[in-house]
Amino acid sequence: MTNRFTFAVEAVDGAARTGAISMYRGQIRTPAFMPVGTAATVKAMKPETVRKTGADIILGNTYHLMLRPGAERVAKLGGLHKFMNWDRPILTDSGGYQVMSLSDLRKLTEKGVEFRSHIDGSKHMLTPERSMEIQRLLGSDIVMAFDECPRADRPRDEIAASMEMSMRWAKRSREGFNAGGEHAERSALFGIQQGALDEDLRKISADKLADIGFDGYAIGGLAVGEGQEAMFATLDFAPAQLPQDRPRYLMGVGKPDDLVGAVERGVDMFDCVLPSRSGRNGQAFTWNGPMNLRNARFAEDTDPLDNRCTCNTCNTYSRAYLHHLVKSQEILGAMLMTEHNIAFYQQLMQAMRDAIGEGRFATFAKDFRRDYLR
Repeated sequence: MTNRFTFAVEAVDGAARTGAISMYRGQIRTPAFMPVGTAATVKAMKPETVRKTGADIILGNTYHLMLRPGAERVAKLGGLHKFMNWDRPILTDSGGYQVMSLSDLRKLTEKGVEFRSHIDGSKHMLTPERSMEIQRLLGSDIVMAFDECPRADRPRDEIAASMEMSMRWAKRSREGFNAGGEHAERSALFGIQQGALDEDLRKISADKLADIGFDGYAIGGLAVGEGQEAMFATLDFAPAQLPQDRPRYLMGVGKPDDLVGAVERGVDMFDCVLPSRSGRNGQAFTWNGPMNLRNARFAEDTDPLDNRCTCNTCNTYSRAYLHHLVKSQEILGAMLMTEHNIAFYQQLMQAMRDAIGEGRFATFAKDFRRDYLR
């Protein structure tokens, strides 16, 4: 086991690939889905339960943690891993996307982004250097470069200018990360490709990132409202533009059929709030498609959520009981539904890893879509 970061591809089937990232705090099997622990918690789940679902790594959110409880406070309390009782790898995003999407009165300059907190209106400045410092204080294992994520429907010249600035910020992120001493010696830094849906801009971005040099490369600027068809069209070229010997991470994706389609196109890592958010809102993901437990037809249904799922929720509780919990807005409903959804996502990733390793991914993907999208 390396003390820092290695990535080994173990099998390739078409563009899909399976392998493993080895780090100081453990191994991450790819393709990997990272449950989102926005504020140092995967909502409605204990960290040890998240691990039992099969998750090798979780995601923490720089923007939210810098505002509350504060990066310096987390560092004083021993770092994010100790703070939240998660001893395996954590990836932290850079905060850039949340600054753009959640903050009021933001001011974007070459230096960075000045913004007001959505919590209390306090003023903050987030720069590539400060983002690296915050992620270092948190003790992140995989640090994300600071970037801007423009909407895909903006004019091309705006998207190009934003991408170029993000590449300048990527270089500053690299320099800021490298200055991190002991943290830089055991952690990894990922760059983020931008360029919206434009193949030429994506290629320029990928080349600039490769020149700077990163441990892994994220595909940013997708899953922001462009739709699955446009996202897949971009993924038909974007992963192949990035270095083949490094992991490729599609940020903020997605639905189960998004994951299968993206793995089909060469993506190795994912994160999304969907399984936990949907669980809290009464929606379960199953091998036969999404299921809304608020629906009255489940009121006397004694079957488990999903006969193919091996999670604690499916092994123990009926659809009728879950329907009752959801309709009654009981906290246990959110807990059990979230546990199932996170477990289902991990079972889906394992099934894809197995299919790639056995050279039958095309058949797996076809059968999955037949059952899930029926």
